[in-house]
Amino acid sequence: MSDYYSTLGVSRDSGPDDIKKAYRKLALEYHPDRNQGSKEAEDRFKEITEAYEVLRDAEKRALYDRYGKQGLKGGAGPGGFGGFDFADAIEVFMRDFGGFGGIEDLFRGRRPGSGGPTSQKGQNLRARIPMTLAEVASGVTKRIRVQLLEPCDTCEGSGAAPGTGPELCGTCGGSGEERVVQRSVLGQFVSVAPCRNCQGEGRILSEPCGTCRGDGRKRKETEIDVEIPAGVSSENFITLRGQGNVGPRGGPRGDIIVLLEVEEDPRLTRDENHLVMNLPITFSQAALGDRVAVPTIDGEAQLTIPAGVQAGTVLRLRGKGLPDLHGRSVGDQLVRIRLWTPQELTDEQEAVFRSLRESETPIPEDLGSREHRGFWSRVKEALTS
Repeated sequence: MSDYYSTLGVSRDSGPDDIKKAYRKLALEYHPDRNQGSKEAEDRFKEITEAYEVLRDAEKRALYDRYGKQGLKGGAGPGGFGGFDFADAIEVFMRDFGGFGGIEDLFRGRRPGSGGPTSQKGQNLRARIPMTLAEVASGVTKRIRVQLLEPCDTCEGSGAAPGTGPELCGTCGGSGEERVVQRSVLGQFVSVAPCRNCQGEGRILSEPCGTCRGDGRKRKETEIDVEIPAGVSSENFITLRGQGNVGPRGGPRGDIIVLLEVEEDPRLTRDENHLVMNLPITFSQAALGDRVAVPTIDGEAQLTIPAGVQAGTVLRLRGKGLPDLHGRSVGDQLVRIRLWTPQELTDEQEAVFRSLRESETPIPEDLGSREHRGFWSRVKEALTS
């Protein structure tokens, strides 16, 4: 039997933030949109989400710590107590980490016993849009081309041959449901399921349309403009509600799920809303200081290099990063100094360096310990200065 803590890779004394961070990392790794068609990834996604849903809740976690999974048997809803399924897992992920656009409907379907005849909703479509960092910074409108199922021209989407129409299902009487009564020593139980004859629609076709063979749809290529706000990342989705495939025989349209893929930039690396780059400089620039042009997301900017700057120092260009998805703030561009050492010297240059060696300042004794601080500690220092 799997242990929820080991499933998420956290210790039993981990705090809520550590649990959430561990779940987010694993959920993104095994998310169905990144592992399409993989039953193993789907099962793993459900497993880690079930563990997270228990450990994130203080009351459920206390019951689990004391009694194990048996202590959760009396609960209801997501969390492993009443049958944690794939739709529950997606719902939990979207509740806590979902992109904008409400893609929680992507994996939800009609649940058995929801009552009454239904028109089957059209299948959702997925589309992928590549983006550059410059497009992330400004926001962009992109055009996608998709193959959609549209209403059949001959039957106008009804699925019935011209001059005819659908009839009430003789099995369910138009209710779209079948009720099965089961008896046991505990009493009588009634289960409700979609009618097998009409698939829950409550109607059947006596004479299907010859063009679409009763489906009520035809395939058509179309173009759609997608507005993408600034500040998105590859973890975000956009849902175009009601713009997907039309359902069979007049059913409602599904959605188009747009998956965003932000391409890597050869010059700049993204760290949340900040952009990071390396800047090689010469010995003379490091010693004397300089003012140089550096590439940014929207052109070049002037950067002042202070005299005596050390390799690994992180300088900051304020406001040259990426905007927050909600438009509340803009990140910075962080420039990490790299010292470039020439591999070949002219006679004149060699003479200059030999002369410098005779008069240069000794290296400070604590320089080694300062160098071991690491890049990200320097980034933190730059951001708080």
